[in-house]
Amino acid sequence: MDVMVRVPGSCGELVQGYWQGEPFLVTCPINRYTTVHVSSGLAGCCGLGRKASLALQAVCRHLGKERLPWGIRLTSELPRGKGMASSSADIAAVIAAVSLAWGKPLPVEEILQLAVRIEPTDGTFFRGIVCLDQMHGRLKQSYHLAGRLPLTVFDTGGTVDTVAFHREAAQEAPAYSKLQMQGIQQLLRSGTAQGLAAAATRSALLHQAVLPKPCLPDLLADAQSLGALGLNVAHSGTVIGIFWPPAFPASQIVERAGILQERYDGLSLWGQAYLQGGGIGFLRKEEGEHGTFCSWRQYL
Repeated sequence: MDVMVRVPGSCGELVQGYWQGEPFLVTCPINRYTTVHVSSGLAGCCGLGRKASLALQAVCRHLGKERLPWGIRLTSELPRGKGMASSSADIAAVIAAVSLAWGKPLPVEEILQLAVRIEPTDGTFFRGIVCLDQMHGRLKQSYHLAGRLPLTVFDTGGTVDTVAFHREAAQEAPAYSKLQMQGIQQLLRSGTAQGLAAAATRSALLHQAVLPKPCLPDLLADAQSLGALGLNVAHSGTVIGIFWPPAFPASQIVERAGILQERYDGLSLWGQAYLQGGGIGFLRKEEGEHGTFCSWRQYL
């Protein structure tokens, strides 16, 4: 038995706040991943932090299993405490990989329900871009994304404890009015690079009252002067994403990101990425098969 699962992280969120008294976020999945490998060729648990270990216990109980009879290994491209959905990706990848290894893959809605019992959860494991209640595990809306959107990820420094933030500061998050929400929804439903960037920029500026990024207004103006479409933030983290037109060549993005980095001493350049549709990918190799894993397939 050999199963490998990967779940994307995020560059913060496109939008986050409160609507009609309930919390919500809109996912911003990127092409950086947590990968979990479950195999009869592995021994023990390797790379699982506290939350991933809790996810392992939770999915075993949920499936009526006392323990995992195979080895499990977790690796991640995502930094911790930055608002890049590292814990959410870890938790979802463990749940999906273990359930798949037992031949009982859980629907993503069920994965969400298990995950929110551990911590507030980003929904990057749903296909596309989604709006969900990250505290109670309710999917609210799905959006179409027309292609990948390049972004530069900057880090403002330090770390944020997501659980503590949601416990102590989340009630200060913006409560969207009906008019504001209608405008945000219209932009998100467009699925265009311009629409998504505009929605994200509005949310980032509104969230300055909760978890301020001191350089944000100036950074936005400078980035737009260089051709950027807008920006987003980790609403409970430290990163900022700069969105660029899809037609910009990679070399041009790297050059202009370098200009921004030089202008802002308090920012460190984490790297280049793409906003893309979320979802769980998997590879599976049955007992007795030879050779290597094939290409990634979409979970469920």
